[in-house]
Amino acid sequence: MTRSALTDYACQRRLEIAVKPRPPQFVVRRLPLGALIAGILVGQPVLARAQGFVSPMYGVNFGGVSGCPQLTGCMDQQTNVSVAAGLLSRLVALEAEVAYTPTFLGEAPGLSSKALTLMGNVMIAPEVGRLRPYMLGGLGVIRTRVELTTSSPITTDHSVLAFGVGGGVIGFVTSHFGLRVDMRYIHSFSEFTVAGLTLSSDNIDYSRASAGVVVKF
Repeated sequence: MTRSALTDYACQRRLEIAVKPRPPQFVVRRLPLGALIAGILVGQPVLARAQGFVSPMYGVNFGGVSGCPQLTGCMDQQTNVSVAAGLLSRLVALEAEVAYTPTFLGEAPGLSSKALTLMGNVMIAPEVGRLRPYMLGGLGVIRTRVELTTSSPITTDHSVLAFGVGGGVIGFVTSHFGLRVDMRYIHSFSEFTVAGLTLSSDNIDYSRASAGVVVKF
């Protein structure tokens, strides 16, 4: 083979190698990196436009175990207070919320029942003029403490994982201040038992209606 033919053959081989498809393993190894880069490129504009917000609310629990157990003189009184804080973009919001109910099972002589809920929520909240209707879902923990002193003193403490789903609407009066109404359903993943009380459900499950304000900054 002449020197010219060898040169032509070498050039042809380099061209074949350059245009030859890479093995699948090469592509698969780079898929996570590509997905990460794509996620950063897509999420960066959303995060850049997001605003922080704080939302205190006041509401009532109803349904599920929130009603009075079988105790004489029990009154349904399950008001709650909550504070949420997070980031709100033009479509999606992230929210961390703390809610406290001082009379979780109602008010009765010899009964003390409290519930503290910590939730992280994802919200789909598109802009419709000054309104932000939204749907949300999240996971968290419910911490309960129930004390009975009607006969022999009984105290139970529970911390259970739970999920919450719901929705509502935010109406902004100004660019930084709005009013909010919210409805959600909360359900625990494990059972909730209190010695000496007959409850309507084995799990912590109840609905919550709240109203409050939203302050963006």
